[in-house]
Amino acid sequence: MDEAAAIAANRANWDDRAEVHRRSRMYDVDAFVADTGRISPVVRNDLAVLAAHLPESGVRDRSLLHLQCHIGIDTLSWSRLGAIDVHGLDFSPNSLSHAARIARAAGREITFVEGDARFASAVLDRRFDLVVTSAGTIVWLPELENWARSIHDLLEPGGVFLIRDDHPILGAMEFEPWQITDDYLGGGGHRTYTESGSYTEDSAGQIAHDAVSEWRHGLGEVVGALLRAGLRIAAVEELPAIDWPAFPGLVPCPQGWTLPPAAPRIPLNFAVVATRPD
Repeated sequence: MDEAAAIAANRANWDDRAEVHRRSRMYDVDAFVADTGRISPVVRNDLAVLAAHLPESGVRDRSLLHLQCHIGIDTLSWSRLGAIDVHGLDFSPNSLSHAARIARAAGREITFVEGDARFASAVLDRRFDLVVTSAGTIVWLPELENWARSIHDLLEPGGVFLIRDDHPILGAMEFEPWQITDDYLGGGGHRTYTESGSYTEDSAGQIAHDAVSEWRHGLGEVVGALLRAGLRIAAVEELPAIDWPAFPGLVPCPQGWTLPPAAPRIPLNFAVVATRPD
């Protein structure tokens, strides 16, 4: 499968996932919309990293772009935290349709745009104070050079970018520690597999377009791409918690899930904060 076919297959898969996720207990969309003060756990974890790089007012009154926004629950959360002129971008049109309906139901004006995150600056002719992406995003991108340049071009001078995502060492372990079974470093091509379920509960067999491709990106590749794009790295963190129960043996914690005390300490998440120079 060539790259274009792999991306098309992934788009069809995420169109299917949007239907499954909209109905899931995990996303709990109707309750989320009804509770006007509710913020997603993903965004709470993102903000815990980002807050040190923001003024005391946080994201309030700052324009924000959410890359790979899926059905918009996290995008809505940023809006509820006070971000203004909020935009969400995703390559899945069905995800965006759900996102727009959810935002309307919540009484929030959010602009949703269809596009590849690597080329977001080609479909958004403007700049933002903040650009964010997190929780299972860059594994769906074949390369990061265009992605990083696009982020640079979308940021206002002095603007801040955050990525927080599953640590790439987990991908090398295929989320089955403790044996390395796959690439950690990028450049090895995409890994294609079939999976008829998703990460939400009781979803096995509900995804009709079950062929997906993922691309590995080591932490050095992420940081290097952002630097080559002209951004300044403000922080790099390797974190002990993850947003979802990625493999058996994890235990609940305030940030989501972590390894039990007796387990070897490995990173489950990473975060990078970068800024565009003035």
